[in-house]
Amino acid sequence: MVVSVLEEMRIKSLGVIDDAVVELSSGFTAVTGETGAGKTMVVTSLGLLLGGRADAGYVRVGAPAAVVEGRLALAADAPAALRAAEAGAELDDGALLVSRTVSAEGRSRAHVGGRSVPNGLLAEIGEELVAVHGQTDQQGLLRPARQREALDRYAGDAVARPLAAYQETYRRLREVAGQLAEITTRARERAQEADLLRFGLDEIAAVEPRPGEDAELAAEAERLGHVEALASAAAQAHGALTGDPADPEGMDAVTLVAGAHRALEGVRQHDRALAELADRLGEVGILLGDAAGELAGYADGLEADPRRLAAVEERRSVLAGLVRKYGDGSPDGAGAVLAWAERGAARLAELDGDDERIDELTAERDGLRRELTELALALSEARGQAAKRFADAVTEELTQLAMPHAQVGVAVRQTEGGAADAADDLIELHGRPVHFGPHGADEVELLLAPHPGAPPRPIAKGASGGELSRVMLAVEVVFAEAAPVPTYLFDEVDAGVGGKAAVEVGRRLARLADAAQVVVVTHLPQVAAFADRHLVVEKTNDGTVTSSGVRSVHGEGRVRELSRMLAGQEDSELARAHAEELLATAAAQLRERGR
Repeated sequence: MVVSVLEEMRIKSLGVIDDAVVELSSGFTAVTGETGAGKTMVVTSLGLLLGGRADAGYVRVGAPAAVVEGRLALAADAPAALRAAEAGAELDDGALLVSRTVSAEGRSRAHVGGRSVPNGLLAEIGEELVAVHGQTDQQGLLRPARQREALDRYAGDAVARPLAAYQETYRRLREVAGQLAEITTRARERAQEADLLRFGLDEIAAVEPRPGEDAELAAEAERLGHVEALASAAAQAHGALTGDPADPEGMDAVTLVAGAHRALEGVRQHDRALAELADRLGEVGILLGDAAGELAGYADGLEADPRRLAAVEERRSVLAGLVRKYGDGSPDGAGAVLAWAERGAARLAELDGDDERIDELTAERDGLRRELTELALALSEARGQAAKRFADAVTEELTQLAMPHAQVGVAVRQTEGGAADAADDLIELHGRPVHFGPHGADEVELLLAPHPGAPPRPIAKGASGGELSRVMLAVEVVFAEAAPVPTYLFDEVDAGVGGKAAVEVGRRLARLADAAQVVVVTHLPQVAAFADRHLVVEKTNDGTVTSSGVRSVHGEGRVRELSRMLAGQEDSELARAHAEELLATAAAQLRERGR
């Protein structure tokens, strides 16, 4: 027996389960029950504990939230325990307590070792501890991509290392090819763009605008267009300040202010306030004198210049044309034009460098294709070597699952290219062009010959439902031996199996439980009979509320449950006899292996 990893789960308000405690065996635990009783909720609960997607639909109707709690037995130095410790979690007497809560609104919370943690941490821990396999995995095994993944997983580092190198080279090749295609397919558009940029830059260079020039020209044009009015106003203002020479008796502002200042100066010593006013009048007189002098100079400097005005207006018109074409509506139109010219020059340099860039990208693409070809060849060889070992291991497992004459093969082949295929989609392997993709140039297909003389056929075509279930189980057992995890959960992977084959499935699961904890949701009594612990999910109905619970059965209770599974009648004498026989057979075989 192995030490249990998942010791216990408590499920509350999840689907049809009101409140149940699931105590698991350290070896093989079988979970059975009537259809619709809630067996799948056990799988769902474990999925939530492992960081699976939360859904408000899981919450029992009328309940505020669904809660799943689990107790995981871990060594203090186990990778999962160390990862939990990094998040601040603590072990409780050698066990890690985890929980997941899903509210009726769909909000989710996770706790590990008494600490609130992201749901992603539960997923990280779960990857180290539990492998979950269900009916969807069984159907997925029919897909070629899933079969390739299965082979790669079995091969381990022998394929993982060349695959990682291949995928990095493939990513870079796609990137380079995309850049090259963009440049070459848009050559005409890019040439037209370059011509437009050259025309614009030449036009701007011919004008040579200066930042802020349009505002300066606007101010000059405004002054030149009103020279006479400006000169007349300046002369009138100057006369008002200094007087009219033709009217000696007239009064002017400078004289009047000077008289006021003299009047106050004579008495300023008698009152400080009046002295301050006298000072202010003195300052006013000085300012009026300065203003009068500047007005005289301004009037003398004004001169009508129609030719300069025409030149300014022509320059403004040229700049306005540039601003309409290349400006961006900013107040500094000339500055915006110069900014466009700077960007245009940089873009033109980029476009003019296309020929050189095309040569660089072409050389890099060709080098990457050669490198990718070498990596694809190494990857194919690694897969080919692993395929024989994988096929032999699965075939050996099938002999333990009542298919002693079945032969499993793994075909690793490439799809040859034709004349109509684009060269960029092909590489040359073993002297012939083949298609390649993100996972290499290989197609992997599982083949099954169920009995001697039968031709190997793809399992999607050559396997019945029961045979497919056993192939799936055999594949998972092979995985378990190649890369084991502490706990395996199988959700009705025995669908379509019956009779002697069902007994062999139960025996094989019991053997797997020698080295790992195995939890199986099953409808087969032949499988359940081999379990170390038998849990029954049962539903009760009081007329208003339906709830499910989980109870452990043994002795007479286990015989009744197996009888129900065999004949649908717990008290059938024939069914009871068959159930007791199944239990006895299983117990004898387990004793032979020391269980």
